[in-house]
Amino acid sequence: MARPTLPRLRRGRAPVTGDVAERTEPRISQLTADGLTWVHADRPGALEVAYLAERFGFHELDIEDVLSKRQRPKIDEYPDYLFVVLHFPFYDKSVQRLNAAELDVFLGQDFLITLPNVELLPVTYLFRRCEDDAERRADLFSKGSGYLLYHVLDDLFDYCFPILDKIGTKLDAIEPAIFEERSEDVVRDISNAKQELIAYRKIIKPERATLRGLERSTQRFLPEDLDLYFDDIVDAAERIWDLLDNYKEVIEGLESTNESFISHKQQYRLQILTVVSVILLPLTLIASVFGMNVRVPGEGSLGPFWILVGLMVALGVGLLALFRWRRWL
Repeated sequence: MARPTLPRLRRGRAPVTGDVAERTEPRISQLTADGLTWVHADRPGALEVAYLAERFGFHELDIEDVLSKRQRPKIDEYPDYLFVVLHFPFYDKSVQRLNAAELDVFLGQDFLITLPNVELLPVTYLFRRCEDDAERRADLFSKGSGYLLYHVLDDLFDYCFPILDKIGTKLDAIEPAIFEERSEDVVRDISNAKQELIAYRKIIKPERATLRGLERSTQRFLPEDLDLYFDDIVDAAERIWDLLDNYKEVIEGLESTNESFISHKQQYRLQILTVVSVILLPLTLIASVFGMNVRVPGEGSLGPFWILVGLMVALGVGLLALFRWRRWL
């Protein structure tokens, strides 16, 4: 599956003058072609949801789900439409971590409604391409609402792979850092990568079953020759899950390696301290014996002093040579 290159949006900041008036009109974008209508609204509020409920007659429970902060991935089937809740990863700049974006979808024979709780750039870009390119719009809208939904989800799942690539790049950079003895940086990098993997897995795991159900449920909204398209979406989700499993094993291995490396360094330091203590112990004993406040042989003469110093140096060097010979150092 080709991964689209998404252009950058130039965002302008509108000047704020005076008090912001309360909205009275819903913020909804709409495209219509070949008898199919695509309605899109980022961060829908009560005004947008009430407008859609009145226009399309959706069930009140679905309206409550759209307005709720977090719903699990699911599919609700009705005689005239499907209500689908899906989650996708996005980088939340407010908390500087990977988070889950919720996409609520209403799918009928002649309409598709997409309602993300945060702006999902692939959906925004696809909507703008259809708005600006009449040929592209005719190609997507002429094959039904199910085909249009497939392209929305296809772009969203393609957008998931660059996020995985960034995680993989972080994991590739951790291994050489372990052997460069940057323990504090490595521990922080492993912790950040694990947090991203856990968040990603929490998003994808419950969605796999929902996507398999979506593959069956959308068949009535697809022409017969296009009923295999959603199998491609399921395959993409499974590839993402396989990569997450591989990354999970990699990061567990890196964490174990880093812990072993840190433990080895600590043992080596303890070994050095033990050797120093063992060498100094007999020297301290000799110094203590001849430092007692009683008469000792050679007292009052410098000769025995230098003999003792030589003996202590020879003993220290001999013990050090013994430890090196036994490969304890």
